[in-house]
Amino acid sequence: MPDSVRPARPHFSLTEDGRPLREVLSYSRRGSRFTPRQAEAWEAHAADWVIPDEAVDEPDFSLERWFGRQAPLMVEIGPGVGEATAVLAAARPEVNVLALEVWVPGVADGLWRVAEAGATNVRFCSVDAAWLVEHLLAPGSVSEMWTFFPDPWHKKKHNKRRLVNAEFASVVAERLAPGGLWRLATDWLPYAEQMQAVLDAEPRLAGGVVERWEERPVTKFERKGLAVGRTITDLAYRRV
Repeated sequence: MPDSVRPARPHFSLTEDGRPLREVLSYSRRGSRFTPRQAEAWEAHAADWVIPDEAVDEPDFSLERWFGRQAPLMVEIGPGVGEATAVLAAARPEVNVLALEVWVPGVADGLWRVAEAGATNVRFCSVDAAWLVEHLLAPGSVSEMWTFFPDPWHKKKHNKRRLVNAEFASVVAERLAPGGLWRLATDWLPYAEQMQAVLDAEPRLAGGVVERWEERPVTKFERKGLAVGRTITDLAYRRV
């Protein structure tokens, strides 16, 4: 772990006088009600494949212990319902895939998808991704990071909530192993332009706009964007 003493997780931070701290986060919490299929998947797989939020507060927290092995680490931020997660993880049984998703019904969907794909190498966690990457992942420990279709926060007053900013890019660059790759995709052109500007300015990353990554499955979310005429932009940046 990078820090010996971790700061409070988002939603647990308080002001000096004990009031909840207003935080600028890249997501908003949504409902937690399960469909019958989600409930069934949660019952069958959560104990083995979901890292509880409170587990990250343990001083001896270890990802290797939750995976049951040491292996190259892939981190996916915002997998949604796990459509890409299941396909990409199943094709890489030799790696550990950490999927960070705050929408718990989406995690439940992801559980049945990875189970159906036979991808037993995925662990889900609903802790804030920016906090977890900074405070629980060691420098140079991530082989590859995936950030597909993060919330674009398209209103100008909300742009500050976008995940991909200079501060987070610096953290990711430090966590990536030399030669490690950060793959991103968005259907919101202004966000794609911001991503490229931010990542081009990070001296430890090299890359830019690339052809669509063929291994990344076309998800329901991506199809919706294409249906309304949006352009999908893929980016890839390597740790130098």
